[in-house]
Amino acid sequence: MHLAATTAIAPADISALRQRAYRIRRHALRMGEVQGQGYVGQALGIADVLAVSYFRAMNLRADDPEWEERDRFLLSIGHYAIALYAALIEAGVISESEVENYGSDDSMLPMSGMAAYTPGMEITGGSLGHGLGIGVGMALGLKRKRSRSRIFNLLSDGELNEGSTWEAAASAAHWKLDNIIAIVDVNDQQADDKSSSVLGYEPIADKWTAFGWTALRVDGNDLSALVDAFDTAQGPADGKPRVIICDTLMGCGVPLLENRDKTHFIRVDEDEWRVALEQLDDTYANQPSAEGSDHP
Repeated sequence: MHLAATTAIAPADISALRQRAYRIRRHALRMGEVQGQGYVGQALGIADVLAVSYFRAMNLRADDPEWEERDRFLLSIGHYAIALYAALIEAGVISESEVENYGSDDSMLPMSGMAAYTPGMEITGGSLGHGLGIGVGMALGLKRKRSRSRIFNLLSDGELNEGSTWEAAASAAHWKLDNIIAIVDVNDQQADDKSSSVLGYEPIADKWTAFGWTALRVDGNDLSALVDAFDTAQGPADGKPRVIICDTLMGCGVPLLENRDKTHFIRVDEDEWRVALEQLDDTYANQPSAEGSDHP
């Protein structure tokens, strides 16, 4: 089903999430500026999803990232690490001072996510198509331990090309893993071309439904609609895994990058980082503080 905002959400809650998303975007841009590169287009696009995940949906303890009862956020898309680091910084799991060490030798923030380096990074991603399978294994283990913890697994539209993703999807339905929520970032970009050109993925929701999942599709840059989707996906146990398909805009919140020709890796020139930060600040300064358009 395609969701628009329907639940009565307090304007103050949306305003708070908007500020979280803004700071996630800002942390990501600052890290990109340190190295002069990074997958900031994806980070800006997925920031709203991360804000709702970390500051509404998930149960975690910032001072104890290995707390046994935590919800697990699995980043299947290892090159999105800059986005997840930004969320972990905003959540207080990682110190904001680590921004200056992004991508440096011996940093806890390598350019591709690695669980051994970073608190709160649950898996080492990057070999695309493996994350959902790991998530299914974790969800099954949690079920057998009678744990109430959930698995949130972020994957990309490009990963839908991988047969291993669909094997994992079939397994999750078979084992009735209603404690796993997959999140698909649909920005229609992968390394070789537009994702839809490399291998057509529509109708995405129908495919997940056919595999036995409850599928929700939402504008991934609309905070109110995202809150509805995550609240629905965390509904009562019914034996079905859930997937939230998020249509996102790469570069969201920074007009300079929103309007740039979209490629898998958006290049930012040395003199553009400050401009990008200023545009982001201006975007949020001009937004309504409560209800209104949720698009940066």
